[in-house]
Amino acid sequence: QVQLVESGGGLVQTGGSRRLSCAASGRAFSDYAMGWFRQAPGKEREFVTSISRSGASTSYADSVKGRFTISRDNAKNSAYLQMNSLNPEDTAIYYCSAARGTFYTATPNRAASYDYWGQGTQVTVSS
Repeated sequence: QVQLVESGGGLVQTGGSRRLSCAASGRAFSDYAMGWFRQAPGKEREFVTSISRSGASTSYADSVKGRFTISRDNAKNSAYLQMNSLNPEDTAIYYCSAARGTFYTATPNRAASYDYWGQGTQVTVSS
C-alpha cells in the first residue's frame, strides 16, 4: 500500500511557473513508476507525464513537452512536477499516481496502469 499526497498547487498567472510535489509513504518508493495526470472541469482525466522507477526514463504528453519536467528523489520518497510557461489550458486538478510491477525503465501513460492515486491539487492559471 502506498499513500500519496500532492502539494504545491495554487493560482499562477499566464507564463508563470509552479512546482508540484508528491510525497509517498508506505512500501519502497523505488518499486513504483510515478505519473502525473490532470483533470480539467468537464473533461476526462488525462496523462501529463511519467517517470520510471530508476528516474532514468520519462514520458510527456505533447501538450506539455518542453514546458513541464518530472523528476523524483527516491531517497526522499518524492516526485516532482516543474511546470513552466503555464497557460489557462493547464488549469486542472493535478493528480500524482504510482504504478507497481513495472519494468525498471517503464513510463506508463495510461491511467489504468496506475494502482495508487493522491487526492489531487488544484492549479489555476489566470489569463
